[in-house]
Amino acid sequence: MSREQAPAGLVIAVDGPAASGKGTLARRLSAHYRLPYLDTGLLYRMVARAMLDAGHDIRDAEAAAGLVSTFKDDAFTEDSLRGREIGEAASVVAAMPAVRSGLIERQRRFAAQPGGAVLDGRDIGTVICPQAPAKLFVTATPEVRAARRHKELAGRGEIATFEGILADIRRRDARDSGRSDAPLKAAEDAVILDTSALTVEEAAAAAIDIVEMRRAAR
Repeated sequence: MSREQAPAGLVIAVDGPAASGKGTLARRLSAHYRLPYLDTGLLYRMVARAMLDAGHDIRDAEAAAGLVSTFKDDAFTEDSLRGREIGEAASVVAAMPAVRSGLIERQRRFAAQPGGAVLDGRDIGTVICPQAPAKLFVTATPEVRAARRHKELAGRGEIATFEGILADIRRRDARDSGRSDAPLKAAEDAVILDTSALTVEEAAAAAIDIVEMRRAAR
């Protein structure tokens, strides 16, 4: 795939559940269109990491609200923000309205860069960038997502069973979709991309086709 120069103000919103492949596709789109990329899930992982490091109960909404604006984007190493435990903790703090509202402006400033940006998360197309010209909702079956996450964790030396990961994913899906503030859902004008049966290359090509279709419609 050749790289293209993005037109002025091209914002690409990539949403979807855990382990759907949205991060991989967002990075591919960022490289293809030479746009800055933000994994917004890392912001919630930072809040969770700060909570755990400070010894707070991860369900303490008041403590989370107090921490949400106290760290810089480079406050933690990426390794400290990865893993099954921190992912589950991030899903808990992400359901807190004060945490979400505290991170909204940080995400919108990133999206407002002159040339545009690529952002992935769970509410980019519905809340953070509702006017984004290109919106994708990336999904896959829970079983496929669990298999991907199991392979990823095994590659990092983490011990976890497929069954346990599948249960985690189903629990996170229910929490993310059922929260009252900015629930996980596809924007009405988002294009659904099911990656269950696609290779990374096939999914990336499909994602670029979707963006090109939206660019042509502008």
